[in-house]
Amino acid sequence: MALNKNGVLGWATLIMIIIGLGLIALGAFKYSEVAGYGFAAVGVGFFAIAWVFNALKGRV
Repeated sequence: MALNKNGVLGWATLIMIIIGLGLIALGAFKYSEVAGYGFAAVGVGFFAIAWVFNALKGRV
């Protein structure tokens, strides 16, 4: 299975979206204290990085 640069960026985007959703879910459902806000903030950060990876597809 040979991956070019766009394939790698696509898989990285998908993985980061899944991890971001997991972190937001942890912040929303498991940790109801202040730590939940941190988990949710990091999850949103993962979404931002995944968005950048998606924007880079086709340009690298």
